[in-house]
Amino acid sequence: MGSVGNGWPRGGGKIGELLRHPAFDAVGLGPAESWPASLKHIAEMVLNSRQPKFVAWGPDLAFLYNDAYVPVFPDRHPGALGRPFREVWADIWEQFSPIVASTLEGRPQLFKELLIPMRRDGRTEDTWFTFSYTPLRDDDGAIAGILCATLDVTDQVAAKRGEKLALEELRAKSEALAVVNQAGAAITVEPDVERLTQIVVDAGVTLTGAEFGAFFYNVDDGEGGSYMLYALSGVERKNFEKFPMPRNTKVFEPTFSGEGIVRSDDILLDPRYGQNPPHAGMPKGHLPVRSYLAVPVKSRDGSVIGGLFFGHGEPGRFSQAAEASLVSLAGQSAVAIDNIRLFRAAKIEIDQRRHMEDQLRKLNDMLEVRVAAEIADRQQAEAALRQSQKMESIGKLTGGVAHDFNNLLQVISGNLQLLGKDVAENGRARERISNALAAVERGSRLASQLLAFGRRQALEPKVVNIGRLVTGMDDMLRRALGEEIEVETIVSGGLWNTFADPAQIENALLNLAINSRDAMGGVGKLTIEVGNAFLDDSYSRTHPEVKAGQYVVLAVTDTGSGMTQEVMEQAFEPFFSTKPEGKGTGLGLSMVYGFVKQSGGHVKIYSEIGEGTTVKLYLARSLRSEDRAAAADNLPATGGTETILVAEDDEGVRATVVEMLSDLGYYVLKAKDAQSALTVIESGAHIDLLFTDVVMPGPLRSPELARMARQRLPDIAVLYTSGYTENSIVHGGRLDPGLELLSKPYTREELARKIRQVLANRPQRHQAEANAPVSNAKQPDPKVPGTAGKLKLLLVEDDAFIRMDTAEILQDLGYDVIEAGSGEQGIDILGHTLINVIVVDVGLPGMSGSAFAAKAREAFPSVGLVFATGDSDPPDAARFSGSVLLMKPYTSAALDRAVKRAVQLSQAEPP
Repeated sequence: MGSVGNGWPRGGGKIGELLRHPAFDAVGLGPAESWPASLKHIAEMVLNSRQPKFVAWGPDLAFLYNDAYVPVFPDRHPGALGRPFREVWADIWEQFSPIVASTLEGRPQLFKELLIPMRRDGRTEDTWFTFSYTPLRDDDGAIAGILCATLDVTDQVAAKRGEKLALEELRAKSEALAVVNQAGAAITVEPDVERLTQIVVDAGVTLTGAEFGAFFYNVDDGEGGSYMLYALSGVERKNFEKFPMPRNTKVFEPTFSGEGIVRSDDILLDPRYGQNPPHAGMPKGHLPVRSYLAVPVKSRDGSVIGGLFFGHGEPGRFSQAAEASLVSLAGQSAVAIDNIRLFRAAKIEIDQRRHMEDQLRKLNDMLEVRVAAEIADRQQAEAALRQSQKMESIGKLTGGVAHDFNNLLQVISGNLQLLGKDVAENGRARERISNALAAVERGSRLASQLLAFGRRQALEPKVVNIGRLVTGMDDMLRRALGEEIEVETIVSGGLWNTFADPAQIENALLNLAINSRDAMGGVGKLTIEVGNAFLDDSYSRTHPEVKAGQYVVLAVTDTGSGMTQEVMEQAFEPFFSTKPEGKGTGLGLSMVYGFVKQSGGHVKIYSEIGEGTTVKLYLARSLRSEDRAAAADNLPATGGTETILVAEDDEGVRATVVEMLSDLGYYVLKAKDAQSALTVIESGAHIDLLFTDVVMPGPLRSPELARMARQRLPDIAVLYTSGYTENSIVHGGRLDPGLELLSKPYTREELARKIRQVLANRPQRHQAEANAPVSNAKQPDPKVPGTAGKLKLLLVEDDAFIRMDTAEILQDLGYDVIEAGSGEQGIDILGHTLINVIVVDVGLPGMSGSAFAAKAREAFPSVGLVFATGDSDPPDAARFSGSVLLMKPYTSAALDRAVKRAVQLSQAEPP
């Protein structure tokens, strides 16, 4: 055995450590220092790859693999390292030896979703892999080994198979319904019982997959009853006519008596079989039968007309679905046979007979309509389910990769920007850095578009007037569309406000405008209309995902080529594009769709070939005033001298951010996780701003860190950062109120602006609270009218952040506050504490805010009520006399006014 030393391989994770161990030796390869340079190079590349890979080298094909490959055969590691390929994979060598031989002859191999019966954990299981085999050459150019890159796609294959089985099941049900409908329609008008029963038996054989079927007619032979063969399908009649008529045996007694159905997976295993002396089992020469299905055919008066019998020579052939289909068929045949009997028995009542047939025909027509409607509804529901599952799968996929992907982009972007300062005098280096930063920006946009479609982006909604927003985009739109496209903007008077993310509205409009430009070939007219709309209940019934109500509609119309119906149905699917390859990602309309749906809105496309296209975005009306707050982009990208604590678990991101902030002039403290950051805070160090990643390992979560930091340092500002929005500060796709988020990846300028914005808002917030007369700390505390005590408030809010902030504001205003996280907890508190005013969130989980308020008022009629909600039309609140509505988000002044108004109203109301 030879010693490799500490130089090779470089990196390689845990496998690399094993290879560097002096005791390691690969079969047939000798000491690692004697390995050819080509082997060392490819082995080091494999060891440092994140994709499962292995190299098989030398005459014995010694097996070298990386850490990512270990999960493929966990029970064979580490014993497989350096062992011959044939020994490592002895259980599948017969399957793989031709592939290995062909590769060693110089022919690369690629297999997609190949079934490999693999032995894991002591048992063999079916797995599927997509992999490639590439021949490797040594320093002399001779083929000396194999490189394999592989992916375990077992879960994906299983999902495909499950979907295929579901489709096959649906197809089978549809075909069964078609058979039942066809047979039902035929027997309804068939006047001959023999032909009628033949139709029924033929249909039954088709439905059940039986080898043969028969209809036996009930006759009275004077000895307890017997059955006459009336119709037969699947075999020749002579095979049955030589036997005596079947009798009422113990096995088939439920069918003969009309009491129930007999379905036997194996008639020979039935303990009742053959227990009918003097008869014992099937007559000699009878067709072999193991599976049996028998259904009674009963008249309207309950008497047994006959029985449908189906058999198969193999056991377990008849399903519950087949049984259900036969029950339906038997019911229809019974009705038809009864009708024939009535026809024959009541010829003198022709008019009545005709009336009954008309009624029966109408009934069957209605049944067909209902069955067709049922099929259509089911298909629509299944299509919606598939779309929902696809959306959810893409959402999970994008969310799962976004954090790591955006972290990588952040490290790349940050280091490129820092490197740009070091090579400021090198023109070629600056150009290359600029190109690399542009690629990072494209990657960031791609991740953002995928997150938008998957409804996983963090929206920052504001009350906005879309008309003003669109008018402000006029110059940008004209530059993007070019001089050959006429742009007309129409904004209706009296335009309502809406509650949505203005940046995403601009992005959506720009996407639609660029799509229209491409559809018009760069020449034409684009019309942008903004107006009010009301979607009524009838529209909501035809579009189940739409809630009836008032909307602001943004419509974009072009004079382009238009879309076919097929294209419109696929327009919102991710990566679908009618543009030439390389001319678009196919994510523009997907992003628009995801944003509008995440905002609680609706999207509709109207288009005809040659007539152009109109896309309408419906966003719900907001009754609140427009938010005119200045955006962070308007702030200068400057630095400062404050102290910033950076909490980031990714070492590369942390190092980059620390250097960028230091370069901006800040004094920077750093921590690798939330617990470490809390230790820094508790050390007593002066900290102006906490800059923390949302997703970090450890028991202490970032929101809890921020709360504890504010307890210890009341003036500290908090800025969150994340590359993934499905976390503890984003709920319903919207950033929690009062929180600041900088999404990864971000540029040095974005970081600088956001830091200054957050730090600038801190003194503004304190100044606003100091200037508000209701929150002046020097004013006396609010008192209970007629007493000398503080007002005692019960705050019922399920969101911990909102509850914590609101309680702190109320305490600063001088109120005595008791907190409850649910309606149930609030009821418990009212049982032992005298409360003057209740501030309750309308949308509580479990017991709603309205239900809690009703119970509170029932026990304490004079208690003051403040309903806090983000819904412009809160349910049930109006029925509480003397209650006050407080719209979220609210200021401390608005909160104080609402509480005082509730006190006044409660005193004015008679007890």
